[in-house]
Amino acid sequence: MGPPNDTTVTEFILIGLSEHPTAQSVFFWFLLVIYLISLLGNGLIIILIIADSHLHSPMYFFLCILSSVDLILSNNVLPEILVNCFFYRPTISFYRCLVQMYVGVSVIGMECLLLAVMAYDRFAAVCRPLHYMQIMSWRFCTSLVSVCVFFAALNTLIHVLLRPTDFCGRNVINHVGCELQSFLKLACSDTHVAELFMQLVSYLLLIPPFGFIVATYARIVFAVLRIRSTEGRKKAFSTCGSHITVVSVFYGTIMIMYLKPQTKHASDHDKVISLMYGVLTPTLNPLIYSLRNRDVKGAFWRVFGRKMSE
Repeated sequence: MGPPNDTTVTEFILIGLSEHPTAQSVFFWFLLVIYLISLLGNGLIIILIIADSHLHSPMYFFLCILSSVDLILSNNVLPEILVNCFFYRPTISFYRCLVQMYVGVSVIGMECLLLAVMAYDRFAAVCRPLHYMQIMSWRFCTSLVSVCVFFAALNTLIHVLLRPTDFCGRNVINHVGCELQSFLKLACSDTHVAELFMQLVSYLLLIPPFGFIVATYARIVFAVLRIRSTEGRKKAFSTCGSHITVVSVFYGTIMIMYLKPQTKHASDHDKVISLMYGVLTPTLNPLIYSLRNRDVKGAFWRVFGRKMSE
C-alpha cells in the first residue's frame, strides 16, 4: 500500500506558544489590542477616503486599497490566534488551514507589489507635479491595482497546484497559524518543486519591488534637494515619510523570513517574525499614515465633526 493521501489528515495541531503558558497569557492581551487597533485604524481610513471628496486622489486611492488588504490580512489569522490562546493544543481543520495559508500568500504578495506602486505615485507627485494627474490618471491607477491583483492571484494559484499530497499522518504545525513554510515542512511527498517555486517567488516579489522603491526614492531625494524653499522640501518629504516607514517595517521583516536559508523545523524566532509582518504591520500602517498626515486628520474632523455638530 502506498502512503496515505492528504484526506487522512483532517486537522492540524497548532503548537503556537502553548509551551509557554505565562507568555501566552500576555500574548493574548497584546494581540487583542493590536487587532482592535488594526480594525479601527484601517476601517477608519477606508471610511474617510470614501466619504471625504478631498481625499479622492490617486495617493489616497492606493492607501484605501492598502488598508483593505491589511484588513483582510488581520482578519485572516488574528481572530483564530486569539481564540487559540485559551487552548493547550488548538486544532484547525485541514481545509480551513489551506484557506488561511493561501489567503495569507495572496495578500502578502499584493502588499509587496502595492507598496512599489505607491512609491511610483510619490515619484510622480514630487518629480512631475505639473503633469501628476495626467500621469496618474484614474484609468492608469486602476490598471496598476489590477496588475497587482493578477500577479498575487497567479502566485497563489501556482502554490495551490504545487500543494503537497502526502503527509503520512503528520499534523503538528509548530506555528501560531497555517503558514506556507511550516505547512511544506510537514509533507512526506516530494516538495522540491514547491519549495523551489516558493524561493523563486520570494526573490521576485521582494527584491525587484524593493529595488524599484529604493531607486524611486533616490530620484525623489535628488529632486527634493533641488527645491530651494525649506517649506517646499518639508512638504515633499512629508508626503513620502509615511510610505518609507511602512516599507521599512514590512520589507525588513518579510525579507528576514523568506530570504534566509530554510531549516527543517520552525523556531520561536520564525513565529515572532511572521507576526511582525502579518499582524503588526497592518496595525502600524493606519497609525503611521494618520498620525503623520494632515489631510487624513482634516478629513476626520470634516466627516465626524460635522456629524457631531448636527
